[in-house]
Amino acid sequence: MDSAASTHKSKFFKRNVGLFFILIWLIGFIIFKVYPFATSLYYSFTDMHLFNGIHKFGLFQYEKVFNTSKIMKSLKITFKYAFITVPLKLIAALFIAYILNFKIKGVNFFRTAYYVPSILGGSVAVAVLWKAVFKNDGIINTILGFFGVEGPNWLADPGKALWVICLLRIWQFGSSMVIFLAALKGVPADLYEAASLDGAGKWRQFFSVTIPLITPVIFYNLVTQLCQAFQEFNGPYIITNGGPLQSTSLVAYFVYKYAFEQYEMGLASAISWILFLILLVLTIIAFVSQRYWVYYSDDDN
Repeated sequence: MDSAASTHKSKFFKRNVGLFFILIWLIGFIIFKVYPFATSLYYSFTDMHLFNGIHKFGLFQYEKVFNTSKIMKSLKITFKYAFITVPLKLIAALFIAYILNFKIKGVNFFRTAYYVPSILGGSVAVAVLWKAVFKNDGIINTILGFFGVEGPNWLADPGKALWVICLLRIWQFGSSMVIFLAALKGVPADLYEAASLDGAGKWRQFFSVTIPLITPVIFYNLVTQLCQAFQEFNGPYIITNGGPLQSTSLVAYFVYKYAFEQYEMGLASAISWILFLILLVLTIIAFVSQRYWVYYSDDDN
């Protein structure tokens, strides 16, 4: 009897030993992902205040979001920010990756140099440095002054401040560049040779051979960069603090402002969920559209 029980326990342990190895990750996932996710959904239907607790339950926070002009303005600014930075960032990443795909002297150094900004770009230190570069007496205006040009007040002009924030995001194209570079390495050389024999030049090869074969990677970078752009916070908060005249107040900035300055967790959660739904819709649109422009090598169509 004892032997049978021992055998049963041994089989049970062998069947479930994998759960033991993922247990720590699973606990962390539940505590730091699932619980905050569920809690924020619940808070979005309440008037949760960090110090006053909950007194009401309903859809009033969502109504407040759509009836608050500055929040709606921030949504428009966030869309503008995303639709400026994502295409320009992907174009810059693909352009540099294409150049670095050639066998040129010192290519490994340049690959590292272009990748480093993507590691540092989201840090507080780089945002502070970016602010120093573009302030009224910063490096940019100093260089312009050297050539006799009076530089503008970049961070005080609503028309220019957003472009300063956008430029910081575009500068961080290194991670996308590395992914593009890996995709370019995977394009078969014989396709280029065949295109060359047909009289196709470098540009024709790029648009007729390279681009179609790396569309899955373009699609991946598009979705990930779009999600990241809509969640941008460090730049607007540190460089311009949402100004001037709310010109750089992205949605994530208002989530922080309501949650950690005004302690209105319910309203902050509602804004977060609206942002989540916007990203969900955009992602679904991207996945639906991929059938028309993304080429997979194992797809018969």
